[in-house]
Amino acid sequence: MREREIERRLKNEVEKAGGLCLKFTSPGFDGVPDRIILFPKGKITFIELKAPGEKPRPLQTARIEKLRDYGFRVEIIDSKEQIRELVMEIKGEDGGEKKDGVPNKSMNEYILDLIEADMN
Repeated sequence: MREREIERRLKNEVEKAGGLCLKFTSPGFDGVPDRIILFPKGKITFIELKAPGEKPRPLQTARIEKLRDYGFRVEIIDSKEQIRELVMEIKGEDGGEKKDGVPNKSMNEYILDLIEADMN
């Protein structure tokens, strides 16, 4: 299976679920993730796509870590099997919780929670 096939499946699944799956390019800033997934209520996830078993290059890893440091969710996908669960989790069809029990909130919800906690 090739990265292109995984990317096509991801785009189809996200759009079927009512989201956008945008190609992400940043001229002059190499190594950014391949796609940005957007769902209503501010749900955003950056996606790095790889052929099965492949790992991100060092520059890609650095960009992924920087985005995560900024509070963004970044996922690395290297199989079609990962896609459906990820899309449902991002969209929130799992009842609002990830399977590890961590709330599935939008970035805005996290920021508001942090502000509220800081005020108390």
